Amino acid sequence: MKTAIILISEAGNSVATILQKEFGYDLFSLHYEPNATHIESIDSLLKAEWEQREAFIFIGALGICVRSIAPFIADKHQDPAVVCTDATGKNVISVVSGHAGGANRLTREVASALGAHPVVTTLSDNSNLWAVDRLAKENGWTEHTDDKMNDIVFAFVNREPTALLLDIRDRGTEELEESLPDHVTVVSSWDEIDATRFKLALIVSPKVYRKLAGVLTLQFVPRIFDIGIGLARQAQPAAEIIRNIIDMLERQHGLHFAPRQICTIDVKADEPVIRQWQSEGIPVRFYTARELAATEAPTPSETVEKHVGTPGVCEPAAILASENGVLLLPKQKGKDFTVAVAVDRKYLRQGHIEIVGAGPGDPELVSVRGRRMLEKADLILYAGSLVPRELTECAKEGAVVRSSASMAIEEQCRLMKEFYDRGKFIVRLHTGDPCIFGAIQEQMAFFDEYHMSYHITPGISSFLAAAAELRSQFTIPERVQTIILTRGEGRTPMPEREKLHLLARSRSTMCIFLSASIVDDVQQQLLQEYPEDTPVAACYHLTWRDQRIYRGKLKDLASIVKGNKLTLTTMLVVGDAIDNRRGNSALYDRHFTHLFRKGIED
Repeated sequence: MKTAIILISEAGNSVATILQKEFGYDLFSLHYEPNATHIESIDSLLKAEWEQREAFIFIGALGICVRSIAPFIADKHQDPAVVCTDATGKNVISVVSGHAGGANRLTREVASALGAHPVVTTLSDNSNLWAVDRLAKENGWTEHTDDKMNDIVFAFVNREPTALLLDIRDRGTEELEESLPDHVTVVSSWDEIDATRFKLALIVSPKVYRKLAGVLTLQFVPRIFDIGIGLARQAQPAAEIIRNIIDMLERQHGLHFAPRQICTIDVKADEPVIRQWQSEGIPVRFYTARELAATEAPTPSETVEKHVGTPGVCEPAAILASENGVLLLPKQKGKDFTVAVAVDRKYLRQGHIEIVGAGPGDPELVSVRGRRMLEKADLILYAGSLVPRELTECAKEGAVVRSSASMAIEEQCRLMKEFYDRGKFIVRLHTGDPCIFGAIQEQMAFFDEYHMSYHITPGISSFLAAAAELRSQFTIPERVQTIILTRGEGRTPMPEREKLHLLARSRSTMCIFLSASIVDDVQQQLLQEYPEDTPVAACYHLTWRDQRIYRGKLKDLASIVKGNKLTLTTMLVVGDAIDNRRGNSALYDRHFTHLFRKGIED
């Protein structure tokens, strides 16, 4: 937020200093303070800044704050947020533009920085209801309604029966589904919304919907479409062509013009239509003829290929921009233009696979997002030999929870596709972080082959858990600045350049996965470069209930592993960083700090 702090009382200077340091906001004061811009009056500041600022934080009496802003207040959807805290920093009050302007959120942020009590009186906030008049801004949607926003907000906070229609899936719609109030019913189609059942309809869709008599309606339009454009040379007038394109999309094909980006061939970069869109802040992406020609054009044109060297422009451009997504609107011809619309598959309300990193084992170390994914999944397929089943105990009622330990990769993929084809949400739960020895490549190749929607939620890798449990910083100033994650050579060959003895030459902190069964070879290769008294640690089942950690010297590594009968679920760590307490980071050097601050001030 472009925010100003107004210090009314000298007694509040310590509060002002904390907020200025924490948030970097501009500070104005009626008094001469070394860290503030002096003002003669609050009125003069507000006259100059009221329409320029997103928020004001008053420090002092609430009465002075209210009387100061009264002449400037116009509309809660246009006014800046206003927050007031007393000079002692005990209470922070949301004054103007509560949820519409963000004052309620700012109030909580300021209160958190001060350890103060936030005072918010907005009904929707105190009832844990959505701030429907802020959903568009918070999620990057545009909003459309023929009704008064106040009537919509009033109906919602008074818990009138509300229909929620979601035609797409994004982070915003996921959050709506996860926090569904009891007076909101999710419907699957517009035909289910009936004035006898609902007083309010909330819609998240790029489609154009008609107004329904007797039902207050608020539609949110997400920017998820990629629009491919083909243009005649120097097509003009630009404004008229743009109006024709918008009219074609909205009137003929029922799609709101709210593109994620406009896409075309690079030779059209200087076209008036393209420059007009760029001047309006609409992202435009260009592709070469070679890139476009490498993507299938469902409606090819010999004329286009003759002039620009590719069978099509609008369709392949839209498909490329959407990450080889779905072509929702094939090539449409207008006067001096062609247009096509595609969408990334991840936005479609269809089956979806979330590959989730389970973390090292402790159920509390899965990420917040990973936990959310597990709670909403219809199928959880977890790596049973490596992931504790306790991680799946948060599954919703009716979810299918299966271990993949006894399944071949083909069986795993068939099971996930079966649920996917039924439009279900699948979590593939892998140990640690799935991108580190996670064996997900074959699965992703399968998903790609069948054009399945999937995403990866990262997890805490066991090497990070090793550092935490060893209470060691794996990088030591001036001694060790590199961490190597690798494994010994077992049944799967290692590339020649990645043999352990070659990696060991740097004497970095080395974390060796999946190698307890070949520990003799690991030790022999490491001893070629590391001194025999180099610290080592064998970490079994990190963060599991039966975790065991054995420290020693490199010369004893094999005997430590064998003597304690450690298995494949053991992380081997080698390097001087283990238990090291020597060496200071330049981050805390007072000269470094001085230069850092000077850089900010400059």
